[in-house]
Amino acid sequence: MSTILVVDDEPRIVQLVRDYLERAGFEVLVAGDGPAALATIAGRRPDLVVLDLGLPLLDGLDVTRRIRSTSSVPIVMLTARSDETDTLVGLELGADDYVTKPFSPRELVARIRAVLRRAEGAARAAERIAVGDVELDLPRMRLTVAGRRVELTPTEFQIVATLAREPGRIFTRAQLLDAVHGVAFESYERAIDAHVKNVRRKLEPDPRAPRYVQTVFGVGYRFAEPDR
Repeated sequence: MSTILVVDDEPRIVQLVRDYLERAGFEVLVAGDGPAALATIAGRRPDLVVLDLGLPLLDGLDVTRRIRSTSSVPIVMLTARSDETDTLVGLELGADDYVTKPFSPRELVARIRAVLRRAEGAARAAERIAVGDVELDLPRMRLTVAGRRVELTPTEFQIVATLAREPGRIFTRAQLLDAVHGVAFESYERAIDAHVKNVRRKLEPDPRAPRYVQTVFGVGYRFAEPDR
């Protein structure tokens, strides 16, 4: 049974989400503010965090930043429809998906399942990918560059794995959305740009001049073919 931490300061929303998640077979933990969320993550190690951006004491973006400094636990953000900038920042910080308020509890449950499947599927896959000095260990969701370990979230890892399986092939944003179960992003293609920006920050020697994940202007992205 997977454990989900729900972080929101609105008791009505917490109870609604808790009821639906428990009926779906999840164990549910709750926290009403940022510090409580961080303490629960450290002590209970949930399998996924549902995180409201508008929290007291410590907002959702700061909570995301602190989580990502120590953990790759999947994060699904809850955000207002007007918070497009915050949504993109949250994705760049390492959140895996987002749901806009007001939301359908059934949709939230479906998205949580999709993110968990994505993480579990990568962990089960018996495959290694090597492109030049980049190596991906899919069963362990580990990526190294010239022996240096690079920590990625499940979504970021899946994007890199999709590109690296076929070096030189150009993937559109829509194709990358499909590869990471992009229905969870409402076909929001700018989410892919946010994730790629985050991948480059972690992976590239110089994110402003990408060596590995290259942009094909007007089309999408590709993973650079190794030097022959």
